[in-house]
Amino acid sequence: MKLIRFSKAFVPAVVVSAAVIITGIAGFVVKGGFNLGVDFQAGLIQEVQFAPAAFELTYSGRGNAAVSMTRNQLDIVLSGANITNESHTFPFAQYRTLGDLLAGLSAIEGLTATAAAPETADSSLLVQSAYADPKLTPDTPHIIHYLPSGLSPVQIEDVRGALSPLGTVAVQVLGQPEDRRFMIRMEDAGAETVPAEKVVATLEEKFGENGVAVTRSDFVGSRFSKQLQSQAGLLFLLTLVLILVYASFRFKPQYAIGAVLAIAHDALVMVAFICWTRMEFNTMTIAAILTILGYSINDTIVVFDRIRETRAIYPDIPFEDALNRSLSETLGRTIITTVTTMLAVLSLFIFTQGAMKDFALALLAGMISGVYSTIFIASSFVCFWERGKAKRLVKTAEKD
Repeated sequence: MKLIRFSKAFVPAVVVSAAVIITGIAGFVVKGGFNLGVDFQAGLIQEVQFAPAAFELTYSGRGNAAVSMTRNQLDIVLSGANITNESHTFPFAQYRTLGDLLAGLSAIEGLTATAAAPETADSSLLVQSAYADPKLTPDTPHIIHYLPSGLSPVQIEDVRGALSPLGTVAVQVLGQPEDRRFMIRMEDAGAETVPAEKVVATLEEKFGENGVAVTRSDFVGSRFSKQLQSQAGLLFLLTLVLILVYASFRFKPQYAIGAVLAIAHDALVMVAFICWTRMEFNTMTIAAILTILGYSINDTIVVFDRIRETRAIYPDIPFEDALNRSLSETLGRTIITTVTTMLAVLSLFIFTQGAMKDFALALLAGMISGVYSTIFIASSFVCFWERGKAKRLVKTAEKD
């Protein structure tokens, strides 16, 4: 085993970490804080897709009818006091065209499906709705949208312009321009809240009737958002306290303090990363931070255990040498574990979208920080502590 003198880089590493943290604080101030998601910012958030109508559904039969749709199929559920519950499933793999799907739907008694697009259109182009179980009525048609190829992209400036009469609205592009997807966020300023239906109606006045599909719609009240913010801060502080108590029982106090400093460093580095990338700060972000804290403390405990074992095997060597030996011996394990985990997280980042993609990106940044903090923050603090302790013992011996 080749001995690596990690201790020589402790001081430069501390300087670099301090610079990163200061940069993160500056970013927090310059950027006006976090890019709060709807979980932490009271208001309405909608994801819409500009897609024309594919067909309309109405129901005038016995009982109640509801429609739901996933990426692969459309379901019609019939229920009520005078009817046995029935579920009709239409997989898009079986009903490949809009005409096939409409023919299957029309076979349900009381259900009327009226085409608004060419019946040769591929059923896989249908757009999912945010409404999980909308009821069908005989008077108000339920619109199912689809996104054919060749449509020109919608400009974000046009969307902002259309919504400007509703007040302060934040608009963000989702996916590729040809997807015609946008996220719309309206902050709850305490006045009369703009309903979700009003947002859709305003957009349809500009872009055409039945041309807007809502793929997500959430609203969070101001009381709940403030409560969630305070709980998130309390959860982080409680995590630090519990880790401090655990590490104090498991090791000496200086090890416990080093471990807490390391995970606090990881949290601040992730805060800096989130601020500068303008990643949405939501409950998924909190989950990513807490996941990294757990990952980091696990790595730190492994290293501290090895330091204790090395001190027991080589009681006569200086602490700094024991520390470097322990870090060198655990380096291979740390690299293999981290790379293996990062491959799984990287797959999430590549093959997912939206909040899950941001979650994976935050994990990737946090895992790198976690490995770094174990070696250069937690271990360096213990090393500095032991150096100071040795100097104090020398001074005491000289006085005696």
